[in-house]
Amino acid sequence: MYRLIDTHAHLSDLENLEGSLQRALDAGVYAIVAVSANKENSVRTLRIAEEHPRYVYPALGLHPTEIGADYKDALTFIEEKTKNCVAVGEIGLDFWGRRGEPSQSEEEKQRQIYVYTRQLEIARRHGKPALIHGRGAWETVYSLAENMGVSKALFHWYTGSLKTLRALLDRDYLVSATPAVEYSKAHRQAIREAPLRHLVLETDCPVAYRGVPSEPVDVLRTLRAVADLKGVPEEEVAEATTRNALEFFNLP
Repeated sequence: MYRLIDTHAHLSDLENLEGSLQRALDAGVYAIVAVSANKENSVRTLRIAEEHPRYVYPALGLHPTEIGADYKDALTFIEEKTKNCVAVGEIGLDFWGRRGEPSQSEEEKQRQIYVYTRQLEIARRHGKPALIHGRGAWETVYSLAENMGVSKALFHWYTGSLKTLRALLDRDYLVSATPAVEYSKAHRQAIREAPLRHLVLETDCPVAYRGVPSEPVDVLRTLRAVADLKGVPEEEVAEATTRNALEFFNLP
């Protein structure tokens, strides 16, 4: 049994939360960072963390695809509650146009950038790490974080170019591996390239991988896939990624 940390879980979206947490605990998952996407599930995330102290650690953020008319209220709430969290997230940009769908307008992109940079400011002001989503916009999310002097950033489920990956690694930022490392070409390329000292593990649950919804215990899938991809023992990956997560989030 390994001592693992799921660094990115949407616990507020799980149908059977208590069962999922118990299965993770039984499997050796030492801690879970519960991320948020909007004000509503930020409230639920805080409540879940309060009900599971020293096991669930909250992160609050406004996801780029969740920016509604009330986004200023959401940003105020995040600012007020950040002191009670281990990170600001999930934040970032999403410029990815799904097949058959139009990409975002320039106005929508600029609103995403405004909300993202506001949250980077919150993270920097409170000395908290930023958990960053960058689908379709990896170079932009990295350059904004770097230019704003964010000292701790974790790029969630990275699938961007190796050029941008190397730049963020040089800045001593981290990237996370998900169960998609089993099959995603772009994600596998990034995780193969990133040294263990820059890696953490996650599930992004309840995201479905190959049609099967995930939960925190699936961080074991991520562990096995990373170890197999890199050709190193699972124990080595577990020790390195857990150590990285403990330091990054300042967990006990």
